[in-house]
Amino acid sequence: MVGMANMDEHERKIVTEFVHLLEKSKQLFNGLRDLPQYGHKQWQAYFGRTFDIYTKLWKFQQQHRQILDAKYSLKRWQIGEIASKIGQLYYHYYLRTSETNYLNEAYSFYAAIRGRAYYSRAAKEDRSELMVKKLRYYARFIVVCLLLRRMKLVRELIVELDRHIADYSSTYEPDDQIEWSLVLDEIKGFIQSDSLVQVLHADTNPIVLSHRLSPLTTPPVEKSQYMSLTLQEILIIGSASEQVKFSELTMDMFRMIQTLEREPQEDFNHIYDASPAPGRVPYGINPPKGYIENGDRPSRRENPHKYLLYKPTLSHVLVFLASGFKELPTNGALLLYLSADGCFSTTKHPEDMGYDLGGVLTSSRRDGDHKKQKEAHCLYPGDLYPFTRRPLFVIVDSDNSFVFQHIPRYFGQPLVTLMSPQDTPPAFQDQQHNGSLFTLFLHSPLTAFCYCCNLTTIPIHHWERCQSFVDRFVTEASRLFTRSRVGTYMFIFLLESSYLQFFGDDFLRLLLLRYVFCDVVLHLHRAFKGRQYRPRCQPPLPEADLLEHPSLQHLVLDLAAHLEVRTHFMESHEVE
Repeated sequence: MVGMANMDEHERKIVTEFVHLLEKSKQLFNGLRDLPQYGHKQWQAYFGRTFDIYTKLWKFQQQHRQILDAKYSLKRWQIGEIASKIGQLYYHYYLRTSETNYLNEAYSFYAAIRGRAYYSRAAKEDRSELMVKKLRYYARFIVVCLLLRRMKLVRELIVELDRHIADYSSTYEPDDQIEWSLVLDEIKGFIQSDSLVQVLHADTNPIVLSHRLSPLTTPPVEKSQYMSLTLQEILIIGSASEQVKFSELTMDMFRMIQTLEREPQEDFNHIYDASPAPGRVPYGINPPKGYIENGDRPSRRENPHKYLLYKPTLSHVLVFLASGFKELPTNGALLLYLSADGCFSTTKHPEDMGYDLGGVLTSSRRDGDHKKQKEAHCLYPGDLYPFTRRPLFVIVDSDNSFVFQHIPRYFGQPLVTLMSPQDTPPAFQDQQHNGSLFTLFLHSPLTAFCYCCNLTTIPIHHWERCQSFVDRFVTEASRLFTRSRVGTYMFIFLLESSYLQFFGDDFLRLLLLRYVFCDVVLHLHRAFKGRQYRPRCQPPLPEADLLEHPSLQHLVLDLAAHLEVRTHFMESHEVE
C-alpha cells in the first residue's frame, strides 16, 4: 500500500478511492471466468456491474492523473493494464452477444495502448510478469484485428510481437519462451492460410475484402408466407486436427464467424483517434443492443447469437446445444456447424443409422484406435435427434459427413443438412491444413472458385467483374427456388422439405445458395469427377430443376471463360 504520510486529506481520499476502484475492478474481472458460457440471463447483470466499475475507474484515473502520478506513483503500464482489461471486456462481450460493434470498441482500447505506448517501459521494470502481460496484450490485439480484417496492422503487430518475444527470451530466459515462439508460428501460418487468393490493386498491393453480410451481398428473394423462420442461435464447432488455428479459432471457424455476421453499418471513425480519452469511456452501463434489461430476447437483433467451441468434449457440445435449443424464440431456428475429423464405424451390418455408421470427433485427435466401434467424444447423428423438436439447420464439414444424411424428422419440424464432400482430389489434399474447400465456398464463393482453378492472385477489376457473375448466379438460383406457383412439384417439394421455411432468413438463404454454387461448380470441374468429391444435402435438392439447371451451369462456365480457366471445366453435355 502506498504511504499516506505525505498526503493532505484530499490527496489521501483520491488515492484511497482509486485503490478501492482498482481492487473492486480486479475482483469483478477475475469473477468473469466463473460465469457460465451458455445461456443469456445468467451473466448479463454481472457484466453490467463489471463495465460500470471500469467506467468509473477509467474516468477517475483521467480526472485525477496528476495526483495519482505524484502520490500513488501510477505507472503508464498500469494505465495500459486497465485499458487492456476494458478491451478484453468488450471482446468477451462480443463473443457472448455476436455484435460486431463491441469488436470495434475492443479495438479502440487496444489501439490506444499501442498508440500511447503504455507498455513501452514494461521491460525497464525488470519484472518478467510485466513482459508476459505485454505479450498477451499483443496476442489479443491481433485476434481482434484479424476479426476486423485489419490485415496491414496485423502484420505490423506480428513484427512487433516477434521483437518483444526475442527481448523477453534474451532478458529472462523464461521457461515459456518455446510456447511464445509457437504462438508466433501459429499466427504467421494462420495469416498465410487466410491469403489463398489475393486480390490486387493496380499497384500490385493486396486488398483486404470483408466477407460479412451487407445489403450488397444479401441474396434477393421474393418473400412468401411460408418463409417464417429466422436464424437465432448458432453453434460453431471447430475440431479438425490438422487445420491451422490461432487462439482457439480454426480457419474454418474464423471463416464461418464472419459469414454469419452483418457488416457494421454505423460510423466508426472514432476508433482511429487512438482513444480512450475524455469522453471515450466504455458505455457498459447502457443496456447492449439485442438485449433488454430483464435478459429476455427481443424480436430482432443485428446478428444471430453464436457459441464458438474449439475441440469441445461431447458433454460440452450437448450442453451448448441444449442451451441454444432452450433460448430459441417462436419461429427461431438453430444452426449447428461442425468442422471435424470423421469417426468411422467398423460395424459390418449397421442397423441403427443414428449410431452404427460413425460420426465426427469433437475433441480427440485421430490416433491408432479411432476406428473402434464407439468413441467417447464422437458426435453421432443420433445425438442430434432430440434437438429436431425445433427447426434445425445442420452443416457438417468432415470426411465422414454423409452419415448425417439419415437424421429423421420425428417431430415434423423443419430440418436441413448440408454435407461437405467426403474426399478431396489428390491435387488439393496437401492443402487441407489451410481450411476446408466446402467452408470456403460458403464463406467466399469466388475465392473458392479461383482456388479450385489454381488462381492465387487476381486484379481488383477482374475480381469485381467476376463477382458480378457470382451475384447473377445467386439471383438466378434464388429465383429458381421461389419461382414455382402453388401446386407445382417444385413448390410442394420445397415446402414439404423445409427449404422454403428457412429461405426467408438472410443468412440461411445465403448458405443455401452458396451451397448450390459449390455443387454446380464441383459437378462441372474436371478435377472433381466422382460423387465423393461433391457435397450432399438432405433432403436432396432437385437435380433437373436446380442443381443441373442449364442457366446456372452457363453462368459458371461464363465465369470460367472470363477468368481464362475454361479448360478446367467440362462441357454441359459431358457431365454425368
